Amino acid sequence: MSHHIVAVKNLRHVYPDGTEALRDVSFRIHHGESVAIIGANGAGKSTLLLHLNGYLAPTSGEIQIGDFPLNKGTLPQIRRTVGMVFQDPDDQLFMPTVYDDVAFGPLNLGLSGGDLDRCVIEALERVGARHLVEKAPYHLSGGEKRRVAVATVLSMSPDILVLDEPTNGLDPYSRRQLIALLKEFRHTRIFTSHDLDMVLDLCERTIVLKDGEVRADGPTLEIFQDRELLEECRLEKPLSLQGCPVCGTRR
Repeated sequence: MSHHIVAVKNLRHVYPDGTEALRDVSFRIHHGESVAIIGANGAGKSTLLLHLNGYLAPTSGEIQIGDFPLNKGTLPQIRRTVGMVFQDPDDQLFMPTVYDDVAFGPLNLGLSGGDLDRCVIEALERVGARHLVEKAPYHLSGGEKRRVAVATVLSMSPDILVLDEPTNGLDPYSRRQLIALLKEFRHTRIFTSHDLDMVLDLCERTIVLKDGEVRADGPTLEIFQDRELLEECRLEKPLSLQGCPVCGTRR
């Protein structure tokens, strides 16, 4: 299924102030993969994700989503293919009610009436948020906002799901619920996260960025067992892999 493939080649991005956020980044993600993109603050993670559905344009380099090279002419198709969940749900929820937020994308694709209602309800049911349909987004908890933000993306039936720091700001219970939800999805999934235990739980492959460059790309467990790599990239081993401070055994 080529429409699930994400191919990035020699991607470079320089912000207007001269900051070089990405330097010659290349990788290829295949159908059904769950891939984490990790790194210290400022490594270029969020900048990279914002390129995958055209929110940012490359300074140079190429991006291909499925059969389409990313350019101005293909943006509508690519944004239907790649569903982006932002780090802050408040950047995604802007309508008077949850229903309106989830309906916004399908409505702009031409859905209406009963078809639109079914699309909204199905997306909310998939994230366990059907009961929030008439709520105002600003009355929701952090975990509820995150679920609704995911529903706004699922309502567009994307082939590729991209999430920027999906557990950021969540309490432990909401975090566990979100991880359980994400495990159910069979999309091609791409995450950025500082929550490395979530990465270990959800992603079989991990790409490490350092100063805008790909420093490593491989099986997640191997990445987290490379002590020199973690130290170089200012990353900590997931808590679940750290030894007990008393007996040294793994938790």
